[in-house]
Amino acid sequence: MSPLAPEGGSSLTDSPSNVGEFTVSQISFAVKRTVEDAFGYVRVRGEISGFRGRHSSGHAYFALKDEKARIEAVIWRGAFSKLGFLPEEGLEVIASGKLTTYPGSSKYQIVIDRLEPAGVGALMALLEERRKKLAAEGLFDAERKKRLPYLPKVIGVVTSPTGAVIRDILHRLDDRFPVRVVVWPVRVQGETSAAEVAAAIRGFNALAPGGKVPRPDILIVARGGGSLEDLWGFNEEVVVRAASESEIPLISAVGHETDTTLIDHVADLRAPTPTGAAEMAVPVRSELLAAIDDLSRRHFAGLIRYLDGRRRELRALARVLPKPEDLVAVPRQRFDVAAGRLGRALGANTHAHATRYARVSSRLSFGLVQRALETRRRDLDRAAERRGHALTLALNRHRARFDARAGRLRPGLVAARAADARKALTNTERQFGAALLLRLERGRARFAATAKLMESLSYKRVLARGFAVLRDADNVPVSKAAAISGGDMLDIELADGHVAAVAGEGKPTPKKKPTKPTPEKTKKPDQGQLF
Repeated sequence: MSPLAPEGGSSLTDSPSNVGEFTVSQISFAVKRTVEDAFGYVRVRGEISGFRGRHSSGHAYFALKDEKARIEAVIWRGAFSKLGFLPEEGLEVIASGKLTTYPGSSKYQIVIDRLEPAGVGALMALLEERRKKLAAEGLFDAERKKRLPYLPKVIGVVTSPTGAVIRDILHRLDDRFPVRVVVWPVRVQGETSAAEVAAAIRGFNALAPGGKVPRPDILIVARGGGSLEDLWGFNEEVVVRAASESEIPLISAVGHETDTTLIDHVADLRAPTPTGAAEMAVPVRSELLAAIDDLSRRHFAGLIRYLDGRRRELRALARVLPKPEDLVAVPRQRFDVAAGRLGRALGANTHAHATRYARVSSRLSFGLVQRALETRRRDLDRAAERRGHALTLALNRHRARFDARAGRLRPGLVAARAADARKALTNTERQFGAALLLRLERGRARFAATAKLMESLSYKRVLARGFAVLRDADNVPVSKAAAISGGDMLDIELADGHVAAVAGEGKPTPKKKPTKPTPEKTKKPDQGQLF
């Protein structure tokens, strides 16, 4: 029986009168079974087209195309997480999966469970294109490289915690210079590898100095060797940008010496192996101690030589310096001379001041002081008299001004002014009332004119001339006959009321105009009817 044969047994080869009826679902699922049975598991080579990243559900939808055809493709979430590299727009790949159809849109598609690049050349071309793009942004410039600290206290390592890489790094650090190591565990291969490595680099940089988890002085991003597909996570743009943004100096130790990834270009230093990265991060402790001992001996010997030279210079300078007695001999002699003159000078000064005091004291008699006091008293009395006279004049002036103002405030004068104000208020009130009535009359006339204009423009006037307004069941005016269907309820508004009506089918029969009776002499003979 054909896959499309209905239960009755008829098929598409029957005559049209006997063709069975099928539902859309029957045809769609019959086509689906036919395609899956005919092709099953296939490998398709083509170029990725329309890839916009993963859907919110975790699945990925895109298409595979060549120069002549195109096929839709889907990768379910479980299979996407197992891919060795991320699909990218324009990348030529070989997809392995099951060919099927999607009845919801009548199209066939391939459900991919494995995806691999179409040869290493495709990945190398993609890698070179990405390298040129990032280099053009300046991420690989030498000016961006940071110097490594000579003696780091803490080293952060981004790698897999279960691989041999971390054991090699720890063993090499223990041999050379034991320091504290903080490991950020990540996957170094697979779909989530790039995102985890980028998050680890940014996480180390986000640590605060002096926190519970120490902030590293150096970062080492390490992984063992592998194929280009295995190392592809370290070529992802998100990893390169995270490494370029790192404030902590970063050493790249991905793969073997012959393996090169994009993180090697942006790192501050590239190590050929993870063990080499440990050697670059710290010096050899024994060599450092030997160098410190040698520098200590050289420093002590240099200090001894320096002190001997300064001692010889001091002795040479001491021989040319004068004796202390010679330095103070002249000042001592000047002091003795000054001390001998001091007694005579004091006597002469005392005599001069005594003579001046005697001369001044003869002028200070009691009568002289009493006359000076009398003079000062008379001056004070005259000043008091002048001040009292000026105060009296000021009081009289203010009293006269007050009397003048009080005279103007007589009761009669106040009453007269109040009466005048009352009259003025009455006149103003009368004028205001007249103006208000005039404004009301003008407003009433303007309102009446507006009402007449509205009445003249109202459609009621048009209804009075024999017209009507037609409305549908929703009380919406109908302006076109095409908007009315047979059987619609209508409302007809006339000048004197409303009339309900139902729309009929077809066009209305025009009403015949009455004809005027013709005279008998002009009436034509009846010829009868043909039908």
